[in-house]
Amino acid sequence: MLYIGCHLSASKGYLAMGKQAHEIDANTFAFFTRNPRGGSAKALDLADTERYNAFAKEHSFGKLVAHAPYTMNACAADESIRRFARETMADDLKRMEAVPGNYYNFHPGSHVKQGTEIGTELIIEQLNEVLFPEQSTIVLLETMAGKGSEMGRTFEELRKIIDGVELKDKLGVCFDTCHVWDGGYDIVNDLDGVLEQFDKVIGLDRLKAVHLNDSKNPLNAHKDRHEKIGEGFIGADALIRVINHDKLKGLPVILETPNDIEGYRAEIKFLRENYSD
Repeated sequence: MLYIGCHLSASKGYLAMGKQAHEIDANTFAFFTRNPRGGSAKALDLADTERYNAFAKEHSFGKLVAHAPYTMNACAADESIRRFARETMADDLKRMEAVPGNYYNFHPGSHVKQGTEIGTELIIEQLNEVLFPEQSTIVLLETMAGKGSEMGRTFEELRKIIDGVELKDKLGVCFDTCHVWDGGYDIVNDLDGVLEQFDKVIGLDRLKAVHLNDSKNPLNAHKDRHEKIGEGFIGADALIRVINHDKLKGLPVILETPNDIEGYRAEIKFLRENYSD
């Protein structure tokens, strides 16, 4: 089964997102838990989440991949920014329990000239503070392209974060194709080798979701500029190999390409036509 979707606007609630996803032949989706450039969160409508949960079960939806706001930096040098990150993630994880058993994806953050060791310590500190044993949501560290002082540019950096977290069973990884390509992992010519390396360093059991994006940049550019499927340096053939890889099948696949809803509909149709069960 190919579980595929795209980012949708959460402004009208879960059920509206579910219906919009179903209308474009998606069976999962991503959404920002609050304004991606700010801190406000829409009031949670429990009646809406109940209706969504029933709709998702009826239509055999895969795991949702909620996304933390871009402004959430767990390893910022500024304590007030780190406090916002802690409070935001803690609140988001409580709210996610209204749609239990899904994923919450976040960018590990930027150490802002503090260095990767301090950055790693600060991210671990936040996760140990906000994760709780009863949560049903798995928190996903996203693979990053490595621009500036971004954390998570290598599998080893992600592994170090995981190693320091107490509730490791609440952690997974989201594999972003544009980011790993821009970060120097050649998924075009050596997808098997990249996944073997991921398995050796992190473990494929922690790979929970895929962000499927082409890239405007060549390998190892460290720039993070997404492109439509087949229009970038990764190319459609390589991305089709990603969704058909035995070690990735069954994971939710989220498109983050620069598209409107009709563009996403076309990409979903194309990828479904090139998926082999």
